[in-house]
Formats: sequence, C-alpha cells, structure tokens
Amino acid sequence: MDIKQLKFLIALDETRHFSQAAARCHVTQPTLSMRLRNLEDELELPLVRRGQRFEGFTEAGERVLAWARTLLAAHDGLYAEAAACRGSLSGTLRLGVVPLSSFDPVPLLRRLHNRHPHLRFVLSSLSSGQILEQLASNRLDIGLSYLDRLDAEHFESRPLCETHMGLLHDRRHFHFDAEPLRWEALVELPLGLLSSGMHFRQSIDHAFRSRGLLPTPLLETDAVHQLLQAVQGGLCCAVMPLPSGLELGEHLRLQPIEDAHTLAPLGLIMRRGEPRSALAEACFAELGEDA
Repeated sequence: MDIKQLKFLIALDETRHFSQAAARCHVTQPTLSMRLRNLEDELELPLVRRGQRFEGFTEAGERVLAWARTLLAAHDGLYAEAAACRGSLSGTLRLGVVPLSSFDPVPLLRRLHNRHPHLRFVLSSLSSGQILEQLASNRLDIGLSYLDRLDAEHFESRPLCETHMGLLHDRRHFHFDAEPLRWEALVELPLGLLSSGMHFRQSIDHAFRSRGLLPTPLLETDAVHQLLQAVQGGLCCAVMPLPSGLELGEHLRLQPIEDAHTLAPLGLIMRRGEPRSALAEACFAELGEDA
C-alpha cells in the first residue's frame, strides 16, 4: 500500500468517475484501475462496486475511504509540519466558503501567498452544512461560514462580521427613491433568491415572515452567477450581501435594506480533532489575525 493508491481512491470518490479520477491523478485509467485492484487484493476486501461504470463503494470501501482521508491528511500534515519548522508554509490550503458571503477571502489569500509563495489554495463554494461535513472528514482545512448551530466541542471558530443586506437591481429596469428600502416594498417585486436550503435565503425568509410578509420569488437558484445574469437581464431584483464584493458596473446598484442582516455572524471554522496539520493551524491563526 502506498500514498498514491490512497490518492486514487479519494479522487474516485470525489469525481465518481474512473477516467476523471485518472485525469486528476495524471495517470491512465488502466493504471488507476490496476492500482485500486492491487489495493483490494492487499486488503482482501472489495472496495469499489463496478459495472459498466463506477457504481459506488462497498460498505468496506466507505470505511477504508475514511481511513484513507485520515492517512493522507496526516501525510500532508507531516510535510506542512516540516515546512513550518523551516519557517515557511507549503502545501494546499482547502478553504470552503458559503455563497453570497459579505467577507471576501481573496485579500487574505493574497497576503498568505505573498508570505508563503509555496502555498497553494483550493477554494470551494459550499453550503454551511457541507462545510461542516467536509471539515469533519478532513476534506477541508478551513471554513468560512455562519456560526449558528456550531458544535463548539468539535469545531473552533473565530467570529468575523455581521452580514447586512441590500437589493441588487439594474437601473435600466427598476428605480427606487427610498433609501434604505423597507421589506414591505420588496414583497411585490419580482425577486430572484438563492435556494431555500441555504443560510442566506433562510435569513431573507425570516426577515419577511417576522413582518407578516409572504413573497413569491420569481426565480430560485443555487448558483450566484445565475442570479446576477437574471438581474442584469431585467428579469428580477435580488437580495445580496452588503457590501457584496461584486463589480457592479454602470447599470447595477445595490441599495441598502432597512434592518436587514443574516441570522448569525460569519466566522472562520476549523476542526478541533486530530489530525490537524500545522498548515491549517497556522493559516487559521493568520486569517483570524487579518480579520
């Protein structure tokens, strides 16, 4: 058994496709398949359910996969620990960020990159639940998410800021005199909103319900870029974080909404349990210090 076999197993889980997993690992598909079969032979267990294509993992495969993630995290952590002892950071920082966050992580990542040129980043847009799940399973190092319902026994957090809201609209199609806008003025508008399972949407729904209002969204989506396209096309207006960090251009305007904020503050999150690499700990400290 070697680290490459574990990486192949994890890549297959993340892509759910043999050829895509092989491409990610920079090997041919026959090589990847052969190495995974060698791993199965060594462990004397079937790990992968195969048919015409990848069909998933066996129950034993799921358990081995969890160990593979732990071992790979420890392997990467060892190299990061050695780099930290040399006074530098190297490796890949995996950061999960909730969509429509008012906190822009890019300036912080740029500062980290300037300090540690060998540090690389993987930035993923995920729901709050997905971030906690992937932190717990060592698929993320740091999360930028909302801090409600956070299990302090298993996760360490650093609060950042409260997220306020505004109405994004295209001035060629909509015009509003009042500033800030009232929620009562929004209820009759054609609204585009994130899908109902996302925290930002839940905060919007709470703001309407607490005032006895019941809007009917014209558009619901889990993709921020589709919201922006719909607003730019004049289809709808959208409730967005304020500030948004977006380049609004000539025609788009983000107008504040009265008493509009998310139900919980944003914060940086890291798992408390081991293994927790020097890379994650050092980056968490630096990001928190910056924030």
